[in-house]
Amino acid sequence: MSMGEWRPMLTADLPAVTALSAAVHGVYAEPQAVYTERLTLFPAGCFTWVRDDSIDGFLVTHPWRGDEPPALGAMLGSIPRNPDRYYLHDIALAATARNTGAGRAAIALVDDLARQAGLRQVTLVAVNGADRYWAANGFSYVPGQSGSYGAGSFAMRREIG
Repeated sequence: MSMGEWRPMLTADLPAVTALSAAVHGVYAEPQAVYTERLTLFPAGCFTWVRDDSIDGFLVTHPWRGDEPPALGAMLGSIPRNPDRYYLHDIALAATARNTGAGRAAIALVDDLARQAGLRQVTLVAVNGADRYWAANGFSYVPGQSGSYGAGSFAMRREIG
C-alpha cells in the first residue's frame, strides 16, 4: 500500500474533488463549477493526492493580485495579470491521507509553484480551525484582515525565499 503522491488534476477527477470538498469543508465547500474553472484557467496549480488509485486529497492554487482573496464560490473569469502573490485556494485531505506527508508535500509544492511564477508570498484563507495547522507551518495572520469567508475564517500569508 502506497502512502500516496500529488499528481496533476484531471477533468475526470472533478466529481471526486467536489465530493471530497463537501465531506471535508462542510459549509465552506464549493460547487464543481468552481473547481472546473480553476482547472481550466490554471491547470498547473491543480493536483490530486492519489493513493492506491483512490483520490484522497486535492490542492487548488493560482497566482493572484491584491489583498482581497476570491470570494467563496466565485468564478474568476481569468487569472489576474501582474500577480503579486500565490494563492492557495483550496486543499482537502480525506482522513486516510492525514499523517502521510500529504500536507507537507503540498506546502513544498505550493512554494515551488510560487517561485516558478516569480512570486514571494503565499496567501490563503483558513477555515474549520485549520489556522492552527497553517500557523505551525510558517503562515501568519494578516493584521487587520479577517477571513472573507465569514466567522471563523482567517486570512493568512507566508513569505517564501
